[in-house]
Amino acid sequence: MRRRQFIGGAISVAALSRARAQQAMPVIGFLHAGSAEENVKRLAAFRKGLASGGLTEGQNVAIEYRWASGRNEELPALAADLVRRNVALIATPGSTAAAVAARKATTTIPIVFSSGTDPVALGLVDSLNRPGGNATGITSLNAELSAKRLGIFRELAPGLSRYFTLVKPGSALAAPFVADLQRAAGPLGLRVEVLEADTADEIDTAFAQLPPEPGAGLVFGPEGFFYVHRARIAELALRRRLPTIFDVRDYVEAGGLASYGSDYFNVIELAGQYTARVLKGARPAELPVQQATKFELVLNRKTAAALGVTISPTLLATADDVIE
Repeated sequence: MRRRQFIGGAISVAALSRARAQQAMPVIGFLHAGSAEENVKRLAAFRKGLASGGLTEGQNVAIEYRWASGRNEELPALAADLVRRNVALIATPGSTAAAVAARKATTTIPIVFSSGTDPVALGLVDSLNRPGGNATGITSLNAELSAKRLGIFRELAPGLSRYFTLVKPGSALAAPFVADLQRAAGPLGLRVEVLEADTADEIDTAFAQLPPEPGAGLVFGPEGFFYVHRARIAELALRRRLPTIFDVRDYVEAGGLASYGSDYFNVIELAGQYTARVLKGARPAELPVQQATKFELVLNRKTAAALGVTISPTLLATADDVIE
């Protein structure tokens, strides 16, 4: 009887020790505009970055996840919830809208972001070299790559005469992206017309506004709302025989024609590394925003054939991946 009591007491002490150890773990608040299901590979990249900094989820760090699942309007409340829980850090890898919501929610809890739009223009940091506040991270330069993306698009589909872009009105990403796109289009002798969509139904409406005759092309930039609906966007573009180019490969894997932008898995891994550095004592105000150095061109040969687009040997040779 005494032995059983002793064993029971030992188990209780061990359980209490484990509970205390878990409570002592720093907690990362992970905030994202998308959903867990569509970000499995990106989460793996983030955890890989954490691991390179000596942190493993469930062992010496805990993560509280908050997903908006394409409903950006919910991000402020989700960010506020993480602030109330007094997490050690808020990470928003691969979700610029989440980074903006987190920055508005707190000026004290450290934030590590990855952004496809200039973080200075968004108010996330004072400058890239000296962020100055509670946020730092990685900029993927996707918005700044607009000129390169347009040049590739013109080479891929030389018959285009009208260029369109689709943005989410009210999004913090919309205005900087459109401004950058228009600046890039000018020297190329192009004009980009802007369409808007705020709901899934409005995406269909926007596509219906495009000219029915051949010659139109659609350029997409960083926006989590459209990412959630990427399969629908690819389907609509194919149905209307509309060439498209995007900022990340996931759209092309869903059936889009092409993408050119930073290697997102690398960017998110870097965000994981920065998260580990901040949790170990680095100050965001003094940790320079890193710029992506790996970029990729992804083409979908099956979609090209369906659209009647002939991919030049030069583009095929320079593509980092060709989806058959």
